[in-house]
Amino acid sequence: MSRMLDVSEDVRAEIGDEEAMRLLAGDGAPGTYDCTSCRTPGDSGQERTSTVLFVGEETAVLAFAHASCVPSQVVPVSEEQLQGAVASITAVEGDPEPQEPPLAELPRQAVLGVTCGLVLCGQELKAALVVEPTGPISRPGDPGPGDDFLPLLIEQGFLPVMDVDSPPAGIPGWSVLLVGGRLHAVMQPGPVGGQPTAWWQAHQPLQVTDGWRQTAAQSQQVLVLAAPVGTVGRQPREDLLREALELAAARGLLVGAAMPLTGT
Repeated sequence: MSRMLDVSEDVRAEIGDEEAMRLLAGDGAPGTYDCTSCRTPGDSGQERTSTVLFVGEETAVLAFAHASCVPSQVVPVSEEQLQGAVASITAVEGDPEPQEPPLAELPRQAVLGVTCGLVLCGQELKAALVVEPTGPISRPGDPGPGDDFLPLLIEQGFLPVMDVDSPPAGIPGWSVLLVGGRLHAVMQPGPVGGQPTAWWQAHQPLQVTDGWRQTAAQSQQVLVLAAPVGTVGRQPREDLLREALELAAARGLLVGAAMPLTGT
């Protein structure tokens, strides 16, 4: 039975055309799975499913995710992290043969959801990006279940937002990239003397509203606000987005930075 699988060019290059075609034909691809991003059940026979290849120095493990959660991609991870995850779930007492690892236990990747919206700060509308991961984000190399998303951002120069009416200060070296009127990336400083790199990059350039684009162009600035998973959510209206941001700020779960707009 064929599966509704997305296999990116990067994944295909790693696993080979023959294996990719085998997966697409349904051979070796699971019917049901636990999404490696949101950890909820999925069905590759009923909904579009992304192939996600976790690659260590010597080991590679193929996982599956809802296409709505994360695109098909190759995710580099440390060999220790990958081996540890596999060993912890394949060890069956009295059975020396390795078992097929449950996909839900693979290393969790940092998948960032981004919402564009206009946020009223005092009497002035600001173009904003609200960043919220699809799951807890641990510090690199830390296999624990904790969420270090906000501390990591604060270490990069983001500031706690206690009042949405008072926009956060700027952060050196960061910017928001717009190309052809579409959102492409949030850029961060590169290594010393190097070019900026993408902290977040759209799988496909995101369409923004005319109002958002015009507001950002007039001020040449975008507010980037970030909160842990489950704090803000994807709100259908900007007034609801503002309310969710206010609640996050009141709970001490909102950080932000003002970034210059680059591109057109």
